[in-house]
Amino acid sequence: MQLPWEKLSTPLMLAPLQGLSNASMRCVQMELGAPDVLFSEFVAVNGAAKQRMARRDLEEVRAHCLAAPLVVQLVGNSAQALAEGASILQDNGVQHLNLNLGCPYGRMMQGNTGGGMLRDVHQVKDCLTAMRQVARGSFSVKVRSGYDNHGQIMELLPVFEGCGVDFIILHPRTVVQKYVGAADHSLTQRMVAATSLPVVANGDIVSADQGHAILKMTEAAGLMLGRGAISDPWLFARIRRQQEQGQGNEQTGGQVGACAVMQRRTELRIYLLRLHDAYMQAYSGDQQVLAKLKNVVQFVEDEALRRWCGKIKRSGTLRSFVLRVESLVDMPL
Repeated sequence: MQLPWEKLSTPLMLAPLQGLSNASMRCVQMELGAPDVLFSEFVAVNGAAKQRMARRDLEEVRAHCLAAPLVVQLVGNSAQALAEGASILQDNGVQHLNLNLGCPYGRMMQGNTGGGMLRDVHQVKDCLTAMRQVARGSFSVKVRSGYDNHGQIMELLPVFEGCGVDFIILHPRTVVQKYVGAADHSLTQRMVAATSLPVVANGDIVSADQGHAILKMTEAAGLMLGRGAISDPWLFARIRRQQEQGQGNEQTGGQVGACAVMQRRTELRIYLLRLHDAYMQAYSGDQQVLAKLKNVVQFVEDEALRRWCGKIKRSGTLRSFVLRVESLVDMPL
């Protein structure tokens, strides 16, 4: 078994979020919170076209030079095409592959993809088998608890084991739920108890207290942070500290009053300005950078910052956005 993390460690992973976990975001996340494992945005593998994947996707994964391992996630529905795509990626330096079996949204590809593949277990098995045959490094799946039935994940487990998957990332919502309701980590706990494969918990981890509690309850091999990390890249470091201390009451989450608000404002200012600089180097045009920054701000759920976030999302120009970010710490409490 090959894993993209050190044995006996508890890896904290940055989730693959389309439009968000790009190379620029990964650099900033590494600088501020230092996740142990990074995931790419999904790479769409076209089963009909001669060119299996976009050139820009290959260029981005080829350029990876950060200290943390990069796992490249593929999405598609053709076993042959996915195997060919996996081989192409590995020939371009990729060591760790993941198949998307959880995305709840339709994509511009014919047939079932992402979470939609869970409607056809035979197709899932064919795709996993084909990818495992060519995978030279770790091979994993990111999966929902089922298409429309939470119990499906236990039926899928023998398929994952039989196809030689190295580890499983479980988001315990069904595909049809999308992001409605709460992630049921009692399902994660059941999954961990039922297999010798490492199971990574994903879903609704937005504070260090939550991360600590989920690890303790489920005994999962690690955590994958998505929306929580996009809102607060220091969340990786907070969870890591709490694991070392072995107790709850994280520093930020446990604080109340003006001091906590000012700390969060200061952190958010640093984060957004670092992202601005990274996006300016990677993308062309102020409007494209502005759109990407606004997309990040919509994930900030801090009650004390809600009004400011609403105001900054109404910025008409990149300059006005940056000015509002720079003045964030000067706002009255």
